[in-house]
Amino acid sequence: MQNKDIWLLPEGMEEVLPEQAEQLERLRRKLLDTFACWGYRLVIPPFVDFLDSLLTGAGHDLDLQTFKLTDQISGKLLGVRADLTPQVARIDAHHLKTDHPTRLCYVGTTLHTLGDPLEKTRSPMQIGAELYGHAGIESDYEVISLMLETLALSGLQNVHLDLGHVGIYRALVEQAGLNQQQEAELFDVLQRKARSELQELLDGLAISTAFKALFLALPMLNGGREVLEKAAALFIGNSAVEQALAELQNIADQLRADYPLLPVSFDLAELRGYHYHTGMVFAAFIPSIGKEIARGGRYDNIGQVFGRARAATGFSADLKVLVNRYKFTEEPSQATVILAPSAADPDLAQTIRDLRAGGATVIQYLPNQIGGPAELGCNAVLEKQDQHWIIKPLA
Repeated sequence: MQNKDIWLLPEGMEEVLPEQAEQLERLRRKLLDTFACWGYRLVIPPFVDFLDSLLTGAGHDLDLQTFKLTDQISGKLLGVRADLTPQVARIDAHHLKTDHPTRLCYVGTTLHTLGDPLEKTRSPMQIGAELYGHAGIESDYEVISLMLETLALSGLQNVHLDLGHVGIYRALVEQAGLNQQQEAELFDVLQRKARSELQELLDGLAISTAFKALFLALPMLNGGREVLEKAAALFIGNSAVEQALAELQNIADQLRADYPLLPVSFDLAELRGYHYHTGMVFAAFIPSIGKEIARGGRYDNIGQVFGRARAATGFSADLKVLVNRYKFTEEPSQATVILAPSAADPDLAQTIRDLRAGGATVIQYLPNQIGGPAELGCNAVLEKQDQHWIIKPLA
């Protein structure tokens, strides 16, 4: 007996129907063309890869999000990619092997074991760009600018930018002498911004009162540019933290000059991707949505496992989110769609070939089919007049 629900899809998986697929493809082309104009070259990593390659530098979170299977040929454990960035880093480190800055971009479907609470999907279409081989904030700023350009081209308005720097937390952990377990516990509490738990955890740590005060202050350091001033006063004399704050200040100054209307905020306890990122992190938000629409940051040395440790920074977004949730509304041009009759006529066949070669859409009528020009989306027909096939617009 046939299953009546055979048409159902697994939770978090979705089909893309023609109209939406056309929008996705138009936006994909527009963004990749824009990336190319900035010097970013397209790469296409495989959908399935060795698990070790997929999880390098990515930490436990990506491990939990990765579907795993056994390769019947090698017997090794494979994974379905949940993030393209490690694969792109391998391409830069192992295949390209250049010393000069390398700019790469990508777009492709990923697969997650668990769906996002807001978007529900488990198959995001990740699009992004990565810049390898430059350690300065200039490359961070280039990637942030490209991310903002991507969102603008997608028709998004009222974008807010949030900046952070995981180097601050890394420096404090090292200076306080926390072991790996203590660092992980503190990280978890800071991520949840649970101040009472944070106080309790710090009370049980054998570190100085000064460092306890600094860790307690971190969750409070979020807001506008005044956050950088407060942090500068709080961490005075701490060279590692002062360097991170200086980088944030420089980026903020440049953003103010180039994007004077862009709302920019700072969160010095922002540690998403902590096991992955090494420096500045950034995310773009829409105020009405409690989730970033694009994110990125610096992740130096990710290529070390592939043989070459390279400075790196990049960003990514979900192309489906850019099209669906945020109402990408660019209308396609009103192209002529021509209906050609079904006839064994060499001149008709040649006319159809010539029209298609010139970029026109020609649909040939099938014998005994149901539906006419309107049902097929046609706004013109081919008719024979004076031994020539001509295009006749439909009223």
